[in-house]
Amino acid sequence: MKKNIIYSLLLVGAAFSFAACSDDDIESTSIITADAVEQTPLDKWLEVNYLQPYNIEIKYRYEYNESDEDYYTVPAQYDQAIEMAHIVKYSCVEAYDEVAGINFTRHYFPKLFYLEGEWHYMNNGTFELGTAEGGKKINLMGVNYIDMYKHDLNDLNTYYLKTIHHEFTHILNQTTDYSATYQLITPTGYVADSWSDSPNDSAYLERGFITSYAQHSHSEDFAEMMSTYVTNTAEQWEAWMQEAAGTAENPQPGRDYLEAKLQMVKDYMMTTFHIDLDELRESVLRREQDIVDGKIDLSDVDVTINEAD
Repeated sequence: MKKNIIYSLLLVGAAFSFAACSDDDIESTSIITADAVEQTPLDKWLEVNYLQPYNIEIKYRYEYNESDEDYYTVPAQYDQAIEMAHIVKYSCVEAYDEVAGINFTRHYFPKLFYLEGEWHYMNNGTFELGTAEGGKKINLMGVNYIDMYKHDLNDLNTYYLKTIHHEFTHILNQTTDYSATYQLITPTGYVADSWSDSPNDSAYLERGFITSYAQHSHSEDFAEMMSTYVTNTAEQWEAWMQEAAGTAENPQPGRDYLEAKLQMVKDYMMTTFHIDLDELRESVLRREQDIVDGKIDLSDVDVTINEAD
């Protein structure tokens, strides 16, 4: 089974106020197992809002077979799982509905989300935000920290939503691959697991990579281009392009490389799936801002209205 992995930020000093500790007590609001448990209001809400319209299953209870035994894993807390289910639906699933139509989302969006409370910490000082497996499943991690990050657009994208778009890009690529020409734009720049090591962890824009992790491989590069583009404003993107170009005294080829890559990503999405990437970005950012501004009730699991419609 093919498994694509996205690594995230370096863990540096006291930059984070949380950690995975083996002796942490599991909070009473955590869901441990799906065996012999009563159905919760969230179960019914998920059935009405995910399973019935999209045939998508959200698993938020701990299941050994869905977890990775190589990592210390923590179950998602119930209230945090409710919020994450709302966030994914409104900002991701329905953004694709809006731009590409619900039939696209029904056909291509992964059929299983498994929510974990903690991220997967790596020996190289990084941690996994999420994984995609077999074109059908996304593991979304760090759910128990959603209250810490849901009020800031950059944080929401960095830790959660960009991950979903990244992993969904892998799933689309597994359905229809992109042109092999893509990997020829910066053919000698891919460094595998050394992407977080010096000197690869700096000046990557000038070398034609939108993130440090994009240097891992051409498939991760493609997914990083797609996910970074749709979760950032045009102003931010242009700032990165200017940095990639270097200075008048020290010009760099990065902007040319990145613009060539972006055009290939846009062409791929339009030709293969009839999706305008700029329209998708507008929808994603507008919906994300609604979440940050508190316009979406992330705690409501009442399905009375849904059932009456």
